[in-house]
Amino acid sequence: MAMNQTTDVERVAAAVSATIHKHWVLFLVEGILLTVLGMLAILLPAVASLAATLLFGWLLLLSGAMGLVTTIRARDAPGFGWSLASALVGLVAGGLLLAQPVQGTLSLTAVLIAFLIAEGVVSIFYATEHRKGFSAGWGWMLVSGLLDLVLAVILLAGLPGTALWALGVLLGVNMIVGGAALLSMSLQARSPAQ
Repeated sequence: MAMNQTTDVERVAAAVSATIHKHWVLFLVEGILLTVLGMLAILLPAVASLAATLLFGWLLLLSGAMGLVTTIRARDAPGFGWSLASALVGLVAGGLLLAQPVQGTLSLTAVLIAFLIAEGVVSIFYATEHRKGFSAGWGWMLVSGLLDLVLAVILLAGLPGTALWALGVLLGVNMIVGGAALLSMSLQARSPAQ
């Protein structure tokens, strides 16, 4: 049985490699596009921050509207009240982000700061637990946690001004890293798999 599983895994891996090789140019174009958009987001962080806020607002508004339609159509289902509340929260939050995108960007930055603080503290405690067990990577975990806290302090100290650039810069960095990964993969996939 183990031999069949290995063969199946190898077959799937070969199929994935063949598909990526066949479409490597599409992955290359996507990687270039993501990298360029990421650079634009970093060069125009306020525009990117507002665009991200508006997109998030639309996503919340649309999911709230769909949730409301589903809840009303299935009102006999258990949890009607909770489902209705969830849909209304999406509608209100999305509507607020769309109506007040600058304040929405500030709110999303505050959520990001809270996340970075929580993630930083948890990572530091996680690192100290690994240090007790003599885990080799504990130092990197500690550095990651400390960097999260430093970034949170920088963002918090600069509010409300940091809200104008924080989301855009982070979005840009994410897009550049994703684009670089796609570029690397596509260039390697240019040649047929060995």
